Amino acid sequence: MQTKVFKASQLPAAAAALVAGELVSFPTETVYGLGADATNEAAVKKVYQAKGRPSDNPLIVHVADVATVKKYVSNFPETAAKLTAAFWPGSLTLILPLKPGAFSKTVTGGLSTAAFRNPNNQVTLDLIKQVGHPIVGPSANTSGKPSPTLASHVLHDLSGKIAGVVDDGPTGVGLESTVLDLSTAAPAILRPGAVTQAQIESVIGPIATNHHQVKADEVPKAPGMKYKHYAPNAQVYITQAKDFEAAVNWAQKKQQPFGLLATDAVLAQFTSLPVNYRFSLGDSIVSASQHLFDGLRHYDQLPEVKLILAQAFPAEGLGVAYMNRLGKSAGQVHFKADR
Repeated sequence: MQTKVFKASQLPAAAAALVAGELVSFPTETVYGLGADATNEAAVKKVYQAKGRPSDNPLIVHVADVATVKKYVSNFPETAAKLTAAFWPGSLTLILPLKPGAFSKTVTGGLSTAAFRNPNNQVTLDLIKQVGHPIVGPSANTSGKPSPTLASHVLHDLSGKIAGVVDDGPTGVGLESTVLDLSTAAPAILRPGAVTQAQIESVIGPIATNHHQVKADEVPKAPGMKYKHYAPNAQVYITQAKDFEAAVNWAQKKQQPFGLLATDAVLAQFTSLPVNYRFSLGDSIVSASQHLFDGLRHYDQLPEVKLILAQAFPAEGLGVAYMNRLGKSAGQVHFKADR
């Protein structure tokens, strides 16, 4: 299969491919998603096959508006109304109880709930409208690898496996959406994202941050809760900004190429290292979140690099989501200055 690159002006062709049951990657403000018609079970099954994704890992359903969600759910609580008014379109996914038979078990992982999102990207909103149905949209990458923030990332992983990708340039946020479970008595964050706990609580009051560990025989309610995610080929070491000098000295003693993934201020201390081994996260948590996955993928293109020193940020605000993804990519391995 030849994977086409669709421009924004070619949406009718991309929509036609989705209607025909093919897979098309689409841009959002978070990461690129892998789209299939959510009402076409055979098409949705292709998503799992293309990604190599476990079949019990549920998919997020992308919609063009709130009215679409109400067609499928058994209950649309007041909290959902308040949150969608405040954050949609945007980086907030809501888990809601479904009407019986609303979607196939392939979409829901066999659960009676589904995760819904209204992405803040006009190209994709127009695409969904042209398809006429919601579209599922897990990240458009090989399962377990860093999520794609550029169309070229999608092509690297999935070229020849999907019908096409709609190229709308780099994503703005760079980290997947916040997932909030509204199907339980107390709302709970299952995955942190750009919409923070404080922002959510400012709209609906106190919520829980779910730290539940999903068991091997248990179906996760949201992506990213059970399986390995965001991992590059090299081992990542989470490194505090103040410890980079010690970390670089330690890495140099190993006498093998290593990469830095850090802010400009940190990288300025190590200009003697090859430029390819210094990837900039910019100068803030916002830019770091935008470029984290791109940086991890950069080092996947350098197979000689077996070790990445990646900068940590305080786990507050957007930093909660950043550290969640960095922690998973590193397998929670931290550089310790007393090595």
